[in-house]
Amino acid sequence: MEINKDRITTQEETGEAAAMDQVEARVEARMKKLEGEAKQQVADGLQDDELAREGERLQKEGERELEEAKDQ
Repeated sequence: MEINKDRITTQEETGEAAAMDQVEARVEARMKKLEGEAKQQVADGLQDDELAREGERLQKEGERELEEAKDQ
């Protein structure tokens, strides 16, 4: 059986991300979300409003990136 190289379509040609890249994007987004949650918890303990806002921002950004990664 011979492979016809003219009929092969690569992921690059279709614009599809490699499975490894998809996983990496989800992991990074999840880590950002967890970092935000941790910062919020620390801020609550320290009663630091600025740190709480940063934690909330990171958490929302991580959630958004996670949704984007799932859509790909």
